[in-house]
Amino acid sequence: MTDDSLRYPIGHWSVPSTTDAATLAGLVDAIAEAPARLRAAVAGLSDAQLDTPYRDGGWTVRQVVHHVADSHANAYIRVKKALTEPGAPIVAYEEARWAELPDSRLPIDVSLALLDALHVRWVTNLRAATPDDLVKTYRHPELGEVPLTSAMAMYAWHGRHHTAHVTRLRERMGW
Repeated sequence: MTDDSLRYPIGHWSVPSTTDAATLAGLVDAIAEAPARLRAAVAGLSDAQLDTPYRDGGWTVRQVVHHVADSHANAYIRVKKALTEPGAPIVAYEEARWAELPDSRLPIDVSLALLDALHVRWVTNLRAATPDDLVKTYRHPELGEVPLTSAMAMYAWHGRHHTAHVTRLRERMGW
């Protein structure tokens, strides 16, 4: 396997070509399903397995789980900012440095529980959003104006992307 296929097991993220109602509903469904899919991917792993990097130079499975919680917590806040303060600037964060903080070594149940609760709230807001809401944006310091439709696509991909890191590692290792 190439490093790129290990790093991006479902391919790189791209802006969706359409934002019709069915596509948007599918994105919300993917966001809603992300915690359960990640939980299933890590089910039964030992501490040694959780502390295995998914690729050379990559994060451990444990760090991936905690990263998804960090990232999706940021996404939840970004969506709320866009819904209530369209065009509001948001703050970027140093995800690689966050993955080195002491909380990245906690048991994964901490972040899995956070994801469960966070996604209930996040998805509630996304399902209630009107078409006018979904064109609202937040302003990312590196990406510029990000419409909620693009953010939805990005985070639907993000959950699948990191879950695939775990499932592909399990396949390669025979776990």
